[in-house]
Amino acid sequence: MKIMKNERTENLRELDRKYLWHPFTPMLDWIESEPLIIEYGEGAYIYDTDGRRYLDGVSSLWVNTHGHRAAKIDAAIRGQLDRIAHSTLLGLGNVPSIELAARLVSLAPAGLSRVFYSDSGSTAVEIALKIAFQRQRQRGEPHPSKVKFVTFVNAYHGDTIGSVSVGGIDLFHAMYKPLLFHSHKAPSPHCYRCHLGLKHPSCGIACLDALEDILKERSGEIAGVIIEPLVQGAAGMITAPAGHLRRVRELCNTYDVLMIADEVAVGFGRTGRMFACEHEGVTPDIMTLAKGITGGYIPLAATLVTDEVFSAFLSRYEEGKTFYHGHTYTGNPLACAAAMANLDIFKEDNVIENLAPKIARMTGRLKEITGMDHVGDARQRGMMAGIELVSDKLSKEPYNINQKVGVRVCMKTRERGVILRPLGDVVVLMPPLCVTAGQIDELMEAVRLSIAEVCGS
Repeated sequence: MKIMKNERTENLRELDRKYLWHPFTPMLDWIESEPLIIEYGEGAYIYDTDGRRYLDGVSSLWVNTHGHRAAKIDAAIRGQLDRIAHSTLLGLGNVPSIELAARLVSLAPAGLSRVFYSDSGSTAVEIALKIAFQRQRQRGEPHPSKVKFVTFVNAYHGDTIGSVSVGGIDLFHAMYKPLLFHSHKAPSPHCYRCHLGLKHPSCGIACLDALEDILKERSGEIAGVIIEPLVQGAAGMITAPAGHLRRVRELCNTYDVLMIADEVAVGFGRTGRMFACEHEGVTPDIMTLAKGITGGYIPLAATLVTDEVFSAFLSRYEEGKTFYHGHTYTGNPLACAAAMANLDIFKEDNVIENLAPKIARMTGRLKEITGMDHVGDARQRGMMAGIELVSDKLSKEPYNINQKVGVRVCMKTRERGVILRPLGDVVVLMPPLCVTAGQIDELMEAVRLSIAEVCGS
């Protein structure tokens, strides 16, 4: 049977191949492919230019919370357009940014009290690093030697130079090493592939001993420790054991370094709580937010700090303690209006409270997949999950990169009406929080069948 090609779709593909440069994409492979062109969305689904429907299994890169075309967010943006689309925060205030800041502080872990806006997770992290550095120089008892940061193996905090400097994924970052500042690396809590060759829980989370050794030896030069709470997302959905985050907070207190919690990926309900730090009762000194902050609508980010951190910058013009950092669209009213509506939905629809049965359903379906011959590990925290595919389950031997197993599995799920994007050979699952039980089953069945087809049962 001859398949008729959509002329409009083909024209768009040709224009795409000719003019666009896609992020994190081997462009020769892309140019030789037939790109999927998305035209619209509704709820948990997105539709291509040929009218085919796909379940948005990665929330349009981890940002969509309540589904596409959420009526309340749509209305909030339209309403704000009738007032003003943008007004700078340099020397002025604007209504939505003020109201949103108050809402964020009321929801954040107790003690975080000031909000600095930007426009992406990377910039929120850059701001956090600069604040931590400057705060150490301007605190009551200055510590100008505290200029370094501790981060974790496998960390990902964004793609700007500062955020890459505290990153730890060589595939993404090795090329740029000559441009980066040095950061100390502590072992990540990767229980499936432990850097220390130990087993949890008998290990007693020994990877934290290495972190303490760094802090004990170098506390006089370390400004802060930056961590992705509970889940290292871009590393392949690596989930930390219970107690790890709380112990990091305690070590930061003991050795007088700031704790920076990067909640860009894990915030806004992804782990089953509004913020991941809540699971272990932790208040960081600095917390970064982005991705789900506007429900997946408009770029916006926020860096929250405690009064103690903020007080180091509280000065008059002539004292020279100002935080000289900003972005043109800092506190953009349209983005802040979208974020307010996003938070309204969380509250009015009891989104967090209603996640438990969805999380349980995903857990149950993951257990079925875990038993498959080439599934080495299935990791989950809340509505975030990663399925690591291996060539040999007993030895944990990975597939050869040339086999592109993760990519092939996700292309098969696409044929089954589900959009996913792998991290190497880890199949990532992060659907919008609005998914139904039936849609979770649809997602998990597509994954199971696709793994079986590519890897064997």
